[in-house]
Amino acid sequence: MLLGTLLILLLGGAAPASAHAALRASDPAEGSVVKAAPPHITLTFTESVGLLEDSFRVYGPDNRRVHMEEPAHAAGAADTARAALPRDLAEGTYTVAWRVVSADSHPVSGAFTFSVGKPSPTPPAAPADHAEHPVTKSLYDTGRYLAYIAAALLIGTAAFAALCRPPDTAPLRAPLLFGWWTLLVTTAALLVLRAPYEKGTSPATALDLSSFPGTLTGRPGLALLTRLALLLTAAFLVPLLRRRSPRTRVTAGAALSLGLALTWASAEHASAGIQVPVAMTSSVLHLLAMAAWLGGLTALLLTLHRAKTPPPYPTVARFSRLAFTSVTVLVVTGVYQSWRGLGSWSALTGTTYGRTLTVKLAATVFLLLAAALSRRWTTLPARPAPAEERVPALVGSAGPPPEPRTTTVTAGAEALHRRALRRSVLAEVVVAVAVLLITTVLTGTLPSRAEAEAAKAPEPQVAGLPGAEAFTVPYDTGTPGGSGTVQLQMDPGRVGENGLQAVVFGPQGALTFVPELRVSFTLPAKDVGPIDAKLTDRGGYWATNDLTLPLEGTWTLKLTVRVSDIDQITETRQVKITR
Repeated sequence: MLLGTLLILLLGGAAPASAHAALRASDPAEGSVVKAAPPHITLTFTESVGLLEDSFRVYGPDNRRVHMEEPAHAAGAADTARAALPRDLAEGTYTVAWRVVSADSHPVSGAFTFSVGKPSPTPPAAPADHAEHPVTKSLYDTGRYLAYIAAALLIGTAAFAALCRPPDTAPLRAPLLFGWWTLLVTTAALLVLRAPYEKGTSPATALDLSSFPGTLTGRPGLALLTRLALLLTAAFLVPLLRRRSPRTRVTAGAALSLGLALTWASAEHASAGIQVPVAMTSSVLHLLAMAAWLGGLTALLLTLHRAKTPPPYPTVARFSRLAFTSVTVLVVTGVYQSWRGLGSWSALTGTTYGRTLTVKLAATVFLLLAAALSRRWTTLPARPAPAEERVPALVGSAGPPPEPRTTTVTAGAEALHRRALRRSVLAEVVVAVAVLLITTVLTGTLPSRAEAEAAKAPEPQVAGLPGAEAFTVPYDTGTPGGSGTVQLQMDPGRVGENGLQAVVFGPQGALTFVPELRVSFTLPAKDVGPIDAKLTDRGGYWATNDLTLPLEGTWTLKLTVRVSDIDQITETRQVKITR
């Protein structure tokens, strides 16, 4: 019945909203021609945004970068980004590449052009230097997934111990410690990776101390700091609460769990868009119910396998009620969150968010089926001796404990049922891990409502600058596996500031990794150089955005590839740089 309600009410109603920031307007407007140079560039978004030191990159008609002041919000409006322009802008077309952090902690970027006086004969386009770094994004997403699992394990195990009161709690100490330590480590890692994740840079920049002040003052950084403080507080309070009454321990645990859930709700989809207070309340309840059910299942599984005393009827009955309540909360809050994120029937199959949500629903159905199987096999007797026994409440999510009935249970049947219960609960836990993985992907996916609104916003123009140089340089060190090619691209390949990207391929044409790659430029005709490009390893490719070539002419590019501690080769290539 609950699942049917979810499917029927999933898409009821639609209203304009967004949970990722979308560019609503720009001043100067996209593609506009203004008579005089504007004093500022102002962007207005569909929700509040956080700004980076490099939120704006402006390129002039000559494809050189225009140096600007640090961006700020316009007149205190949190949904705007503004930066002052120099007063002496030349006539022609300018390209603005921007990158901000939306209120739900996800970075978003784009680009547009405007002209001063009249458009340039060949309008420039923005370089694709605001894209996400694949390694940083993968590490950050992995940390988020592990944090979800750790939270479920920590909160769910604590809830099982406090509310279901198993007689033997020794098997629960390991998951509690594992959940606490994993959540602590992943939260610290997410805090360190936050700056490169926002800027789209390599993980190697994570230890740049100059980035930490901005990270620690933003909403996502504050949420992660709060989570760390709560975890350390929990570790401090546990020894003090051991001598307190059970009611006091339950109250303290509930307060800490609520605080942990708020650190997610305050920095993800629920914190932006429509009905923020309701959405955050729903998000907190959803996470706590998920943790109580799935983490409790893990605790029950460990109790079934490792407890000296099998869980008695009252313990199983309490967990049955807890599971039923949790699933009810999950369905109600899931209906609301799905409606808020989708907005239309077509979005369920026509958007990435909708398709991911569909997969999550299918996985949840399998989880409910596994829970029903657990309910069928949960027939542990209240007393070990064969006798007329009451069948205890059944585990899972299919409903509250059934009415007691009378049945004859033999010792052999009891052992058989307990083994069957262990297998079915294990199946629930395995499927639950998959559901958490899909949930992590879903929280990082642009909601369908936001996607629909972003489609109405100005279309970004992200591409390479005209005149970009792209070429391939072969190399061969004369050692086994020491040959291949290096593909290089200069953007824009003109006088002034350039970007340079290099990808190394091995002898079979497959992407390969080398310990060092150096590129330098020399202009023999003017006795200039060598100028070191200072390439950095960005996880799969080498790049720099700060290569400045001051003069036009035919430059000599010197490429050095080191394939081992002792084997390296240097190749040269002529590159023509124009104005």
